[in-house]
This record gives sequence, structure tokens and C-alpha cells, in this order.
Amino acid sequence: MKAKRKALIGKFAPAFTRWLQKSLLHKTPEQQRAKGNRMGRLIWRLGKRRRERCEANLRMAFPEKSESEIQKIAKDTFEHFGRTTVDFLVGLNRTKAELESDMEIIGLDILQNALAEGKGVLLITGHLGHWERCSAWLSLSGYDLAVVARNANQDDVNNLINDLREGPGTEVIARGDAVRVILKKLKAGAIVGILPDQNADEIFLPFFGHPAGTVLGPGVLHERTGAPVIPVSCMEIGNGKYRMEFYERLLPEPGYETKGEGLMRSIHAWLESVIREYPNQWLWFHDRWRNARRKGLL
Repeated sequence: MKAKRKALIGKFAPAFTRWLQKSLLHKTPEQQRAKGNRMGRLIWRLGKRRRERCEANLRMAFPEKSESEIQKIAKDTFEHFGRTTVDFLVGLNRTKAELESDMEIIGLDILQNALAEGKGVLLITGHLGHWERCSAWLSLSGYDLAVVARNANQDDVNNLINDLREGPGTEVIARGDAVRVILKKLKAGAIVGILPDQNADEIFLPFFGHPAGTVLGPGVLHERTGAPVIPVSCMEIGNGKYRMEFYERLLPEPGYETKGEGLMRSIHAWLESVIREYPNQWLWFHDRWRNARRKGLL
């Protein structure tokens, strides 16, 4: 049954995604956001497994919150996901001026000073806020940017997503081929964007007070190249308004012998601080602690 369901999704998902994109392009921004909210509520109602995972993760991360607070954050999370999906799908032909018309930009000098060192920049963000707007604005502003991304399960959907990311000029690096290309880009002084906030199994580090399977790649790359590590977020701050902020560079927490661990702990701390400030703008329905559960760490 599971294989049949995946086959059906693989057959219809590309066509549905393109139909959805086409149906959204001629709507106003207000209508697009409303459509995103409705889509998020639909996923909430129909996606029982995702909904339960979202609620379980929130209870674990915020034990001090009441059940009504957990439910509200969970529902808002799905609506926010709907809005980010719609915003991404309609963004192919968005200009730099259009992005800047509803987006405040803070701390750009931090990025520019890091780039001036000539070692490239490891730009760190997560699946939070409207992360795709960060790469679009940077590329449209003339920065040499490549982002590391996991391929979608369906080739046609993957091609559509990559077209949207590459439209402004961003280079997409497939995760399986990442290290060699990343080193080349950093050597050339470029920016490499990485989102290291999903489930992995290279090391288990505290995240919201619980061990979470984590990659070591960004930390190892920093140690190997000396490239500055600059965090960035693009958060929704109101009705159709956004704030893109570059934060001070991250340095490895001292005292850890495993290569890359110190920096990954710093990245976790930064991610957690932003997520706590905007708790409904992170993908709580992603099974971030799955490998930790499987290893009996939770």
C-alpha cells in the first residue's frame, strides 16, 4: 500500500505543483497569502501523521506551554508553511526591487566584511521563516551564491524547484556532490548557503534540550577552510512584511575534540534562539529527533 501511494504521488505531484503555480501567478499578494493559509489548514486536517509529529515535537521543546498554546503554534506552523510554499512558487520573476519593497534588511555589513576576507562565506540558515527569499535577494543583488539542497523525490518536482531557485542566479549544489563543489566555491570567494537543521546521524547534539541527530559538515568545512560562518534569517514580521537579518559570525564552542562539533553546537544555539522568537515559523512537523529516538536517546 505504501509503495502504491508513493507511486501515485510521483505521478500526480509534478502536474499538481505546476497547476498550483500557474493558478497563483495572477492573484494579488493578499490572495496568495490567503491561499497559502487555506493550503496549510488543509494539510493540517488531512496530514494526521505530520500533525501528530508537529504537536509531539512542540510538547518536547516547550514543556512549559499549555496544550492550547501548543495547538495554536502547531496550526500556525502549518499555515506558515502554506504561505512560504505559495511565496516560493510565485517568486520566479520577482525583481530585486519587488523583494526590497516589503523586506527590511539588517546587518548586510556583517556579510560584506566577512566576504572581504577572501575565504568565501558559509551562510547558515534553517527551514525557518521565508528562507528562499534570502537566496533570491542575494543572487539578484549580484552576490556569487550557491546553496546546498536535497533533491526532491520526484524528478519533475525537483526540476521545478531548482528552476525557481536558479531563476535569480543561484547555483544549486546537490547534497551528494556537495563537498568538492563547496570547496571550489569558497576558494573562489563565493557564498555557500547551508541549512543544517534536519535529521541526520553523524553526531547527536542538544537541540531544545534533547539530543538531535546532526550533520558535522559545516563545522568541518569551517575548520578546513577558515571561511567565516554567518547566520541569516528572513522572518515574516507582519501582513506581507519580512525582515532579513545577517547575524554576527558564529565561532566554535571550545573544548570539543570531534571535528566540527564546536561549531555545530554554536549553530544549534543560534537556530534555537531564532526559533524561540518565532516558534510558528519553523518546520515542527519534520521528524528532527527521529534518529535520536531510534538510538534510544530520548
